[in-house]
Amino acid sequence: MGLRRAPGGYALVAAALTVALAGCTQQPQGNDADPDQVDAVAAPEVGVCRVLSPSDVEMPANATETVECSEPHTAETYAVGELPAEFDDSDYSSKELSAFAYRTCTEAFMKHMQADESTVLRTILTWAWFRPSEKAWDKGARWYRCDVVGGRIEHQDGSDDDEYRPLPETTEGLLAGRPDDRWMTCAVGPSVADGTKVACNQRHDWRAVTTIKLGEPEDPYPGDEVVDSRTRAFCQKSVEAWLNYPSTFDFNYTYFHEAEWDAGNRRSVCWAQTDD
Repeated sequence: MGLRRAPGGYALVAAALTVALAGCTQQPQGNDADPDQVDAVAAPEVGVCRVLSPSDVEMPANATETVECSEPHTAETYAVGELPAEFDDSDYSSKELSAFAYRTCTEAFMKHMQADESTVLRTILTWAWFRPSEKAWDKGARWYRCDVVGGRIEHQDGSDDDEYRPLPETTEGLLAGRPDDRWMTCAVGPSVADGTKVACNQRHDWRAVTTIKLGEPEDPYPGDEVVDSRTRAFCQKSVEAWLNYPSTFDFNYTYFHEAEWDAGNRRSVCWAQTDD
């Protein structure tokens, strides 16, 4: 069956690309905001850690105070940079800015984690990006910040906590080689769509095992029907091979839509039913 929910943290990334920005007199910039970071024009530091929640990540700007990375935390800043000159006169919430952030943070995420595109789509870890506050933007601030976040905690009854999984002291190289199961995405339930995402070191019924590349960066979106058909055909063969050609097997797949394609994603995810 075609599944339309993203594995792991990709749903977070897709949501961040389309978040609506409402004007307000005092822009929210996260819980436990540091007054020195609120409306800061100067770019933030790389390598610092914070305790971020999903509600923090829904905001375009963040000034949550930093903590020592040896202390409990859910986010680590892995990339910071100045925006290209093309964004000097850009609107604060432009789609072009979000697309730039998606490409830039994804590439930096893979480098930081030492992971390829397939692994990045199958990990419970994800990233969030932030820009200056609207006040700082109006003063000329033009930087971006990319944070690793630990993946939202979900329960097998379908509920979730408004918090992320804790991260280790450093996430650099965390997905190198064959990643630990605690960082990879699995699911519990009759299907992936009707199940709950869990880390693969927990009991599970489904595992995200491979991905399929559906196009090149310059290719136009081929449409939902084509993406569904190609994904299904590939995943059936791919999962069969991954399971070492059993006499019977079941598989699911997740494909994405035009908004994610326009943001830069060109892959679908294949899921194998497993007994572990």
